[in-house]
Amino acid sequence: MLYLLVEYLLRLLENHGLGFLRVFTFTSFQVVASIPLSFFFCIVLGPRFIRWLRHQKIGDNPEFDQADINRMMEGKKGTPTMGGVLIICSVAIVTLLLANLRNFYVQMALLSLVWLGAVGATDDWLKLTAARRGGGSRQGLTSLEKLLFQVGLSVILAFFTYNYGINTPETHTLFFPFAKNFGLHLSRPVFILLSMLVMTGSSNAVNLTDGLDGLAAGCMAICSFTFAALAIIIGTLPLSRQLLLPYIPGGDQMGVLAGAMMGACLGFLWFNCNPASVFMGDTGSLALGGLIGYVAIVLRQELVLCLVGGIFVIEAVSVIIQVTYFKYSRRRFGEGRRVFLMAPLHHHFQKKGWTETQVVVRFWLIGAMLAAMALATVKLR
Repeated sequence: MLYLLVEYLLRLLENHGLGFLRVFTFTSFQVVASIPLSFFFCIVLGPRFIRWLRHQKIGDNPEFDQADINRMMEGKKGTPTMGGVLIICSVAIVTLLLANLRNFYVQMALLSLVWLGAVGATDDWLKLTAARRGGGSRQGLTSLEKLLFQVGLSVILAFFTYNYGINTPETHTLFFPFAKNFGLHLSRPVFILLSMLVMTGSSNAVNLTDGLDGLAAGCMAICSFTFAALAIIIGTLPLSRQLLLPYIPGGDQMGVLAGAMMGACLGFLWFNCNPASVFMGDTGSLALGGLIGYVAIVLRQELVLCLVGGIFVIEAVSVIIQVTYFKYSRRRFGEGRRVFLMAPLHHHFQKKGWTETQVVVRFWLIGAMLAAMALATVKLR
């Protein structure tokens, strides 16, 4: 909105000494400004929103299948959830203010943010109303229902994104982080299938990671910073050519989304750090995961996302391994056996004696090292 307003004013008053306003149309400025601005919105809106959640009695009641974890989480009962609304609003407001709203990728990213946020909010709300009715049930949307909404969105976005870049070969190529001149050209069906796997996978992986105070928000802030930097490079022709990365026209605007996500996550972390006064819930985790997945698709850095978001990947993989082996061993040996003490992986380390803060900070450190490795691949190419 601000981008379009400044552009209009510059055309209208180009000879009246307002050239300094042009800085608002520079992507690098937009990306950098989006971080503190989104942080500011979260910090300002947070206390009032949390009070409203408490007044509405929108509180979580964490419940696990192991008594010792339930004891560890006892102090979290009643903590307001659905705090992801705060993140979504901050990202959306900053994007509307700073990004070029004529940019196709920005429009699709906002659709992803709102769509997955609505799915997560519906899931959270159903869980909360079920808990209020009693009976011990925390069932929201079923896994299949959530998956159908995620797959439907990813197919729609992938189809239109593929068509939009039909005249730009690089937008249909899968690039490898450490390879200089190697990429696989993707047909439309393969592009859609890959996009579906990336968006649904990242959305669910962030959702699984959101189990400890500050864990998902901190890791997502690190991941978002990395993609903000990549977006500036990939969306700028001289930089992308110099560093042998694909040039995606208009892709630099994804940096504004990534910057806004980083600022919003840091602002949310102000209230979500241990002991948390609010949780993001599925509302925030599904939306953030899906959005960072779409940013990676636009920038053609799906494989880099697996490296940068390594914490999310191992959390999701730990659940897949645990569930698969449990079912296999139950069929084979008559009783279910586990690979980890508990999944997702952060609970495994809790049961090994790590405090919640130790788990979160150590996962942050690993996430920061993975982000540094991902950025290093840019130069290694």
